[in-house]
Amino acid sequence: MGTSEAVWENMARMCVKTQRLDVARICLGHMGHARGAKALREAEQEPEQEARVAVLAIQLGMLEDAERLYKACKRYDLLNKFYQASNQWQKAIETAEAHDRVHLRTTYYNYAKHLEATGEQSLALTHYEKSDTHRFEVPRMLSEDLQALENYVNKMKDKSLWKWWGQYLESQSDLESALKYYTLAQDYFSLVRIYCFQGNVQKAAEIANETGNWAASYHLARQYESQEDIKQAVHFYSRAQAFNNAIRLCKANKLDDQLMNLALLSSPEDMIEAACYYEEKGEQMDRAVMLYHKAGHFSKALELAFATQQFGALQLIAEDLDERSDPALLARCSGFFIEHAQYAKALELLLTAKKYHEALQLCLEQNLTITEELAEKMTVSKDSQDLSEESRRELLEQIADCCMRQGNYHIATKKYTQAGNKLKAMRALLKSGDTEKIIFFAGVSKQREIYIMAANYLQSLDWRKDVKIMSNIISFYTKGRALDLLAGFYDACAQVEIDEYQNYEKAHRALAEAYKCLAKARSPVEQENRLSHLQSRMTLMKRFIHAQRVYPEDPEEAVRQCELLLAEQDIEDAIRHGDVLGFLVQHYAHVQEFHTAYRYLEEMQKRIPASNLSYYVSPQTVEAVHRGAGMAPSPALPHTGHSSTDNRELEEVADEVEDP
Repeated sequence: MGTSEAVWENMARMCVKTQRLDVARICLGHMGHARGAKALREAEQEPEQEARVAVLAIQLGMLEDAERLYKACKRYDLLNKFYQASNQWQKAIETAEAHDRVHLRTTYYNYAKHLEATGEQSLALTHYEKSDTHRFEVPRMLSEDLQALENYVNKMKDKSLWKWWGQYLESQSDLESALKYYTLAQDYFSLVRIYCFQGNVQKAAEIANETGNWAASYHLARQYESQEDIKQAVHFYSRAQAFNNAIRLCKANKLDDQLMNLALLSSPEDMIEAACYYEEKGEQMDRAVMLYHKAGHFSKALELAFATQQFGALQLIAEDLDERSDPALLARCSGFFIEHAQYAKALELLLTAKKYHEALQLCLEQNLTITEELAEKMTVSKDSQDLSEESRRELLEQIADCCMRQGNYHIATKKYTQAGNKLKAMRALLKSGDTEKIIFFAGVSKQREIYIMAANYLQSLDWRKDVKIMSNIISFYTKGRALDLLAGFYDACAQVEIDEYQNYEKAHRALAEAYKCLAKARSPVEQENRLSHLQSRMTLMKRFIHAQRVYPEDPEEAVRQCELLLAEQDIEDAIRHGDVLGFLVQHYAHVQEFHTAYRYLEEMQKRIPASNLSYYVSPQTVEAVHRGAGMAPSPALPHTGHSSTDNRELEEVADEVEDP
């Protein structure tokens, strides 16, 4: 080596210490070290700098540096390769065991190859075992020393080795020994093969039956077929799952029953083949139908079932039809069921075929109840391409109409809602009488007509006893801007206060609310009359309330007012005669002017049925008046048990109601 090369080499060695690979490349170029340059170029793909420098160190013979660098960057895979290349096998194995487990078996294998090459067979054998390659490598290594190989096979007790040795012995025509090793290896196919070769079919059949080995059974079946023992051949073909061979034999030998069982176990192709066989024979068509059906050949199965009127089979086939099936097939099938009055089945198929209108028509014609499940099946989703949006809505309304006729009001409501017809939905809901849902639906619909419909319905209930219903009636009429109807409701409230509780103060308050509502309503001509009528009722009522209020301080004024009220023409519109007359009877009885009291009592009896009299005057007062006036005592009047307790609930609602 020239002086200059030695200089460059020293510089390259310095590059290992300083890890300057760019400089190292120049040095290697000047040294003419082509292999080193190539190795360095290939090392560029390693991510760690130390690993790339280690390659340079190896090329320059700096092995200790290389080892140190690989350890520093924890590249144990490269360190392992380095040890193997430099014949440091013990270190290579230790590294693989401790840090590079992924390459452990490869390391054992490479060491075994090295040992075999150096003639150390026994150690090589151990390492082939460790690398799990001994089943192939050891027989290859010991192929020259058969005795040693046999000893090894017996010692290892490994099935694949026993099988390999059995094959070797068979190739040497030592069948008895081969049988022994095949038995140890549990190689049932080879055992059956040899027993058949020896003519001991009985023994072969025992092995095939006991083990159920497919290959063994198939070999034996071929043997029996060649001897024309068809029954056994079919049996063993079946054990081998070679059904097409078994079917072939059954067809050739007219074993129809066995053919059916085998076809059902086999592939769709074999099923169709067997079905064709039955169809061609023209017998046992039910079997042909079943096989076509099982093989998924629905159209053929249905065709045959129609032709041979196999009703049960048709039902079974229909159960397996789904939306992927041919629509023409579905329609044909549903037609068949309609002909035979199997409407539910036909309906199902029509829905599967997406023939929604036909399905609905069938429901109407045959009066089939549309359950929730059926209604959902008939409902086409918005994203569906089957119907336009208009047709979809039309269909939904038709479903709902049908449900209305059948009295399924809740389903009808749902379908009308989905069709976007909230008014019809509300009508259906009103028919159902589900108050909670009606209130909820009106609340979420936010439509004037629906608010009014809901309020009208709630008025038909016993709203007197339920504050919630009352407040909803008021709220819905207000939201629906039906002020005249709301006025009518307040009027009804006033009447209840009078009829049931004789509470004219509350009745007057309710009428005042009615007056406010009417005043805001916009149909002046009609309203004028109603307003003036209301005004006069309120005035009369006010006078009676005033009489009741002043009575404790000024009874005479109260009585005078009541007597004046009786002279009014349309008093009955505002105040019940019974209340005014009762007031006067009670007063005159109290001040013991019994003749006057009796006169008013007589007037009461003219105007009011006897059974209702006790509602206005207590039986004790009536008796006292009769006694005081010296008249014959009247028979005891029935006591109605009427309570004049204030209806707290009505009062609460009346107080809560805001100006609409």
